[in-house]
Amino acid sequence: MSERLLLLVESNTTGTGRLFARRAAELGVVPVLLCADPARYPYAAEDRLRTVVVDTSDEAALWAAVRTLEDGATIAGVLTSSEYYVPATAALAYRLGLPGPSAEAVRACRDKAEQRRVLTDAGVGSPDFAVVSEVADALTAARSIGLPVVVKPVQGSGSLGVRLCADFDEVAEHAGTLLAATVNERGIAAPGRILVEEYLTGPEFSVEVFGTDAVVTVAKHVGALPSFVETGHDVPAALPGEQEIALRESAVRAVRALGLGWGAAHVELRLTGPRTAEVIEVNPRLAGGMIPELVRRACGIDLVRAQVLAALGNAPELERSGYARASIRFLTAAQDGILARSGTLAEAVARARTVPGAVEAVLYRTPGEPVGPAEDFRGRVGHAIAVADRSVRAAEAADRAVALLGEAVSYADLHTEEAFA
Repeated sequence: MSERLLLLVESNTTGTGRLFARRAAELGVVPVLLCADPARYPYAAEDRLRTVVVDTSDEAALWAAVRTLEDGATIAGVLTSSEYYVPATAALAYRLGLPGPSAEAVRACRDKAEQRRVLTDAGVGSPDFAVVSEVADALTAARSIGLPVVVKPVQGSGSLGVRLCADFDEVAEHAGTLLAATVNERGIAAPGRILVEEYLTGPEFSVEVFGTDAVVTVAKHVGALPSFVETGHDVPAALPGEQEIALRESAVRAVRALGLGWGAAHVELRLTGPRTAEVIEVNPRLAGGMIPELVRRACGIDLVRAQVLAALGNAPELERSGYARASIRFLTAAQDGILARSGTLAEAVARARTVPGAVEAVLYRTPGEPVGPAEDFRGRVGHAIAVADRSVRAAEAADRAVALLGEAVSYADLHTEEAFA
């Protein structure tokens, strides 16, 4: 019998990409990573993941690589954990006759301007917005919407390029920067359009949807403006019933309006009133930021496994079997600094792991590496996860653990030996 393969088209750089491969192996399927640059994903070499090097932005090249794999094996499913490759993966699954989301719906969802239009037409609460391709038009939109406004790319992930602009000079500067970009951080061609949006206030949440069912609501912590860096999550969110219902109903309405409804969707929202939830954006994929791991630890629901099962044509397992609370806090630098030597780093991690309730403490960077204030997810330095029987206890433990991790960062003059002590 030929081996069964789960094709993974590229990956995110933290968390779920590695877990997709591991869950596939646990289910008796061989994971195969299709990517342009394996060095982008250190876990692939560490886990000895089978890898095929191919230009994943070239549809013909990707298809040729897939056909070659078909010669000696059965392709059982196609997935991606990368925001940028969801449309290509959906199209590939359709071409192979395998389960997956609607490629057309995913493409529309990935274009945040089109997503806004669809949600507005469907009457789903979301910010006022304008799509522009010139700086002058961005200024006009900001005047119409009213300052401050959020200026961001129409395609992106992890808060990249998202900025709150308080005055017209900031609007012009940031819009000009975004519009001048010809490619994004993945080397994919930039569309030459950006969004200018109303700035919604109120606490931020996400709802993790699978198919058209709201699985769990997540409380989100966001760092200092003008950036929108997510600095932590609490699972499940501790909310009054009516607010929980408002968030879940808005998230499901958004997913349905966009024509999604297969597999995972990560819906970001703000509570703008006691019972009013407005959609910031819908992502046709699993959440990042280690949220699936928090859901697994708190609720006993393995969203990564569920996504792999769905891709293989099997029923996902979404029954809740746990009733704990889980929190993650990300370490970010308060100012320009540097990570200490390896011994100090190891000590900081060890101390963080001794906090009662802490189940994970990790630093992402190497000794002596410079760090600075985060402008997007790439600026995170590490994280700590804690689990407890109450939300406040999990949050306090994660806060304490990440504070101890922070002792590995020195804010001394980077040009002195003191910085490396």
